[in-house]
Amino acid sequence: MSAPAKPTLRPGAEAIAAKGWLAAHKWLLLRRSSQLGILLLFLVGPWFGWWIVKGNLNFSYTLNVLPLADPYVIVQSLLARQVPEKLALTGALIVVLFYLLVGGRSYCSWVCPVNLLTDLAYWLRVRLGLKGSAHISRPTRYWMLGMTLLLATATGTIAWEMVNPVSMLHRGLLFGIGFAWAVVLAVFLFDLFVMRHGWCGHLCPVGAFYSLIGRFSVARVRLPARDACNDCMDCFAVCPEPQVIRPALKSIAGAPPLILEANCTNCGRCIDVCSKNVFAFGTRFNTTVLPVAGVPHAAPK
Repeated sequence: MSAPAKPTLRPGAEAIAAKGWLAAHKWLLLRRSSQLGILLLFLVGPWFGWWIVKGNLNFSYTLNVLPLADPYVIVQSLLARQVPEKLALTGALIVVLFYLLVGGRSYCSWVCPVNLLTDLAYWLRVRLGLKGSAHISRPTRYWMLGMTLLLATATGTIAWEMVNPVSMLHRGLLFGIGFAWAVVLAVFLFDLFVMRHGWCGHLCPVGAFYSLIGRFSVARVRLPARDACNDCMDCFAVCPEPQVIRPALKSIAGAPPLILEANCTNCGRCIDVCSKNVFAFGTRFNTTVLPVAGVPHAAPK
C-alpha cells in the first residue's frame, strides 16, 4: 500500500510551530494597528470633535503643525493647471521624502484603508475555496496611472478623485450610505469573486504611483538566511506581489539577497510565515548572507 498523503498545511503553520503564533503574526498585527490607527485619527475629529488630524489622505494637517499631502494628487493638480498652495507642496515633499526612506508601496500595506477590505476579500476566497481568477497583467496598473494623469490634463480637474476607492471609503465613513459605498463594494466583490489581489495588485493607479517612489527607497526586505530556505513556498503563498521574491531568493542573474523590486509593499508577511527566518527588514545597503549550520553557502546562480 502506498503511504498516506501528507496533509497540506496552511501557509505559516510551520512558522507558528517554530516561533509561536504571536511571532508568526507580528508584522501583520503591527500593520493592522497602523492602518486602523491612521484611519481613526482622521475620523475622531468629525465623530467626536477630537481634531488631532484635520483633512484626509489627500491633504491633512496634524496638530496644526505638520502638513501632509498626497504627491499623486499634487501631480494631478499641476497637470490640471491648478497650482496647489505652498502648504500642500510642502506636505507632498515631506511624504515623498518619507516614502523614499521606508518604501513607496509601504503606503499600500501600512496606510491605505482599502487594503483592509481587499485582504479580507482574499481571506474569504481562501476560506470559501474560490479558485477561479481572471487574468489581468500587473503592468495594467501603470496604464491606469497614465490614464488618470491624461484625464487630469484633458479635463483640467482631478477627475480620478471622484471615484478613487480610498477617497470613497473616507467619504462613506463620514457621510454614510451612497455612491461611495458602491465603489468600495465593487472593489471588494472584484477581489472576492473575480481576481485574487485584483485591485491592489493589478489595477490600482495609487499603488502604481507609489511604486515609482519605492524604486529608490532605502528600507528593504533582506534575505540574510536565504541558504536556509527549505522551499516550503509559504512566502509566495502569502505575498500580495509574489513575483518580487524569486530573484532575491534564488539569486536570479546574481541578484543580491534583497528584494529590490519596486512593487514590494514591505508588508512583512514573508518574515512572519518563514519558519527558517530567511527574511528580515533592513536597508538596501546590507547584502550580507549569514552562514547556516550544515548548509554549504550557495554560489550565485
